[in-house]
Amino acid sequence: MKPSRLARLSLAIMTTAALAACNGGGSKSGQISMAVTDAPVDDAKSVVVEFTGVELMGPGGRTTFEFDEAKTIDLMDLQGSLSEPLIEDETVPAGEYQWARLMVNAQPATIDSYIVLKDESQHSLYIPSGDETGLKMNTGFTVGAGSTANFTVDFDLRKSVTLPMNGNMDYVLRPTLRLVDNLEVGTIAGTVDAGRVTESCAPAVYLFAGADVTPDDEDANEPNPLTSAMPALNTESGGYDYEIGFVPAGEHTITFTCEADADQADSDDSITFSDTQNVTVVAEETTTVDFN
Repeated sequence: MKPSRLARLSLAIMTTAALAACNGGGSKSGQISMAVTDAPVDDAKSVVVEFTGVELMGPGGRTTFEFDEAKTIDLMDLQGSLSEPLIEDETVPAGEYQWARLMVNAQPATIDSYIVLKDESQHSLYIPSGDETGLKMNTGFTVGAGSTANFTVDFDLRKSVTLPMNGNMDYVLRPTLRLVDNLEVGTIAGTVDAGRVTESCAPAVYLFAGADVTPDDEDANEPNPLTSAMPALNTESGGYDYEIGFVPAGEHTITFTCEADADQADSDDSITFSDTQNVTVVAEETTTVDFN
């Protein structure tokens, strides 16, 4: 005897539900972690930003994480592959996200966010519209159902910090931000020979996206560095070590300059580069590039 149409329909519904349960089809959420890191700036000892939360635009609208207490982070402490978490393993709706926003306190003439120069002077750090709109990254990303997504926000301070104008004592931070997936990036590290770093040298290593790029300074014209690093003296070896973290996997051009202090982000400066090399970065691996 053949089963009735109603019985066949009921069996199909139960089978579909069972398959969905076996395959995790009922999971409609995932987890997300987000941290911050920094590419350094010359003439500053500290660049402190006060973060108050993180906001995401995705499935169902906005998801907001407001901190019980503001997180005060010195970005200059987060060079190379170092980072500081903002949110960790937070549960969010799974799906496609259109943007992420870091919420900050950075009003003019206040010391919520600030910069300390090498001469020990301290100045207010003003982020235009920062209190109202935060630091928005219009970079889409995906949080998979039942999975954890790990991202890092890279502040490039060399591109972002602007000197005071017209007698204003506030430094302006117009952040150049990169949102990177930690599973899709690698690290470049190496040594600059001490003979390259003379007394008048302001050393920096610049990194450009793509191979065979002719290096240029930070300005409004392409190519602009993807990021940079400031080599630090290794007292044991006598050389200058550097590290660039959170580099997208693929082909890049890397170069060295002694004139980093002459590179202003808002002007076209004549910077001399030396020992330009191509480098291939592999995700989750460290590639060594030395400047001998």
